[in-house]
Parts: sequence; structure tokens; C-alpha cells
Amino acid sequence: MSAILLAQAAAAVPADTPPPMPTGEEMVSRIEANDARLFWGFFEGCDPDAVADLVHEDFRMVHDLVGLPLASGKQMVDQAREACEARAPGGKNEGYKNRRLLVPGSRTIKKLGDWGALEEAHHTFLEWRGKEKGWVQTGGGRYLHIWQWMPEEGRFRLLESLSLDHGPAPAYPPETAR
Repeated sequence: MSAILLAQAAAAVPADTPPPMPTGEEMVSRIEANDARLFWGFFEGCDPDAVADLVHEDFRMVHDLVGLPLASGKQMVDQAREACEARAPGGKNEGYKNRRLLVPGSRTIKKLGDWGALEEAHHTFLEWRGKEKGWVQTGGGRYLHIWQWMPEEGRFRLLESLSLDHGPAPAYPPETAR
């Protein structure tokens, strides 16, 4: 393309036009990275302030075991901050550690119009039980996350979470068929 055509094309799009929502592999890789960062910050890393920017201010969570435990992004971060403070030295849950692991091969990510994406996957939860026992799998569940594209920010934020099918952890690795 000639320099004149490139200049004309650049002039046709205002400089302050927000980027379009990524699609395909770029969308998938961004959602996967957000998911990993989000769960690290709220579980094992226990640093909700480091991931607060991933949560939409209008965030809402519905949980199969407790109903509507969170009705805003601020509430989610505040509750996680309190839980992490309780794990700190001198806290009522001092030394508590937990971990969330994505079940390999369980995730699907689908585009929602030009405004967001739906992520669905299964995960398991583990707790640290000391050097003798190590990490013990304590349960599992399924989740659906709606990630809203924020064009002015050029990124996705978690708008809604449906957390369901919680129960005992399935054996891992799974038993082989006989």
C-alpha cells in the first residue's frame, strides 16, 4: 500500500476511537489470562487488590450453595481482602492456604456479540494441610463467567459469575474404566 493510501486510511479513523473487541484466539488468550490472574489473586496469591481491576464495578455473583453472596465488584474485593487479612500472622485463620485448579480440557469461551465473552469451565479446590498431607483436594464445581469488553480501557472485566455444581472433589486422576 502506498504511503498516501496509508495516510488516508489512518485519517479516516479518529485517533480516539477505542479498539474493537478482540475475537478468535486473541479473545480466548485474554480471557484465559484474566481467569488465571483472577483466581490467583482471590485464592492462592491472596492479593485481591492486585486483581481488583479485573472486576467490573457492577459485578454480580450467584452461587448455588448460598444464593447472591456478592452484589458488586467492591463487595467482592472487600470480602476477599478481609479473608486474606485473616490468613496473615496473628489473624484468626493464620497460615490458611487454598488453591483453585482449572480442570484441564473443561474450558469453553464463546463470543457474546461485540460486547463480551462467556467462559465456562470446571475447577477443583485444594487446601494446604501441612507438610505431612500437603495439598488436599476438598471440592469442585463449575462456573460461567461473563466478561464485558471495555473498549475505553481496551480490556475485558468480569461482569457476572454463576458458580454451581459444588460438591465433593472427584478423584484425580480419574479412575480408569475396567
